[in-house]
Amino acid sequence: MLTYIIRRLIGAVAMLVVISMVTFGIFYIVPQWAGATPEALASRYVGRAATPETVHLVAQKLGFYDPVVVQYGRFLKSLIFGAEYDYGAGVEQCPAPCFGYSFITGQPVWPDLIDRLPVTISLAIGAALIWVAVGIGVGVLSALRRGSFFDRLSMGTALAGVSLPIFFTGMITLVFFSYGLGWTAPGGAYVPFTQNPALWAYDLLLPWITLAFLFAAGYARLTRAGMLETMGEDYIRTARAKGLREREVIVKHGLRAALTPVLTLFGIDFGLLIGGAVLTETTYTLPGLGQYAILAIRNQDLPQVMGVVLMAALFVVIASLIVDMLYAVVDPRVRLS
Repeated sequence: MLTYIIRRLIGAVAMLVVISMVTFGIFYIVPQWAGATPEALASRYVGRAATPETVHLVAQKLGFYDPVVVQYGRFLKSLIFGAEYDYGAGVEQCPAPCFGYSFITGQPVWPDLIDRLPVTISLAIGAALIWVAVGIGVGVLSALRRGSFFDRLSMGTALAGVSLPIFFTGMITLVFFSYGLGWTAPGGAYVPFTQNPALWAYDLLLPWITLAFLFAAGYARLTRAGMLETMGEDYIRTARAKGLREREVIVKHGLRAALTPVLTLFGIDFGLLIGGAVLTETTYTLPGLGQYAILAIRNQDLPQVMGVVLMAALFVVIASLIVDMLYAVVDPRVRLS
């Protein structure tokens, strides 16, 4: 078990290094391949009224004329130890971890990400609890009642949930439940959990349900398919022949084996949501990482966009690492591999 955990930790660190290379390549190397000059890259860090001489000087000070390896080393060093940006008019400090410095707002990106992270985490955790409970529960019942009215109704609803985009269902639920019936918050507000737990849940209830509806549909279909496959295996018939209770056969033997692909999907989905639930936060005007990314794109603030990308990648790797650990709990064969 310890060897398995060490291997997964080493793999996670290696993946983070690869992600840093890919991110650096997307934001610094690919634009140069597309024809961008060092002056074009430096133009992000100066005002619109800057002269060509000023832009050229800034490009030199920021190291855009240096070899790619040197630039990547400086980028990696800034992530761990922080950085200083000398853009001619002054030197800006970006404390570690430096996920970029926005010269449009005049602020490091990392504090902005930390300020908005609780909103996205709250949205992701609440929705995840709902979609896992509902999705797995409906999937198991549909598999056990294959061909019944419940099975057809739940799978039809799941198909609608997978097919309908989040901004469509979000708008419909806002019109009906918030503006029509007045049962839920109309969006745009967020109260920290530590300040008022009841108001925190009230503000996020509709986004939770809307987001969970999208994901629960896929989890129900995946769980149903896994249960139909595992419940027909020989070891299930052997367990029943031994006289085990049906609940124990379903939960301990059938569901446990069917959860492996569900765990894989959950790790990816949850990590991406913490990196920024873009459509949900935009639909409900929640000040999270998703809305932050949209505003950065509109303002063409590439350091902020790069910060969100790095944050999303970081949480996907962390979520995948946790899922790898859970594999060993759910499936004993993983501990022996």
